[in-house]
Amino acid sequence: MSRSSKKGPYVDQRLLEKIAKSNGTPIKTWSRASEISPEMVGVTFSVHNGKNFIDVRVTEEMVGHRLGEFSPTRKFVRHGGKLQKQAEAASKAAPKAAPKK
Repeated sequence: MSRSSKKGPYVDQRLLEKIAKSNGTPIKTWSRASEISPEMVGVTFSVHNGKNFIDVRVTEEMVGHRLGEFSPTRKFVRHGGKLQKQAEAASKAAPKAAPKK
């Protein structure tokens, strides 16, 4: 559900203060719900994903999105289980045939 347009976008005030004081080092934050505003363009944030911090460099296309969208919280392993691993191992182990002239 989106935020009321009457209230305006949610931006953590401490983040705005840190941006004003920033000296080029990544700004460490746990505020994943903060929306990216135009003042944040060009700044690098270290966004916490629950386990570690992921560096996010803000560009113009990101304005209006949330910081948490660019710091995934889940790690995709792969589909298929044992059979998929065996098939991949077999394809890597098979020698490639040299092209005939």
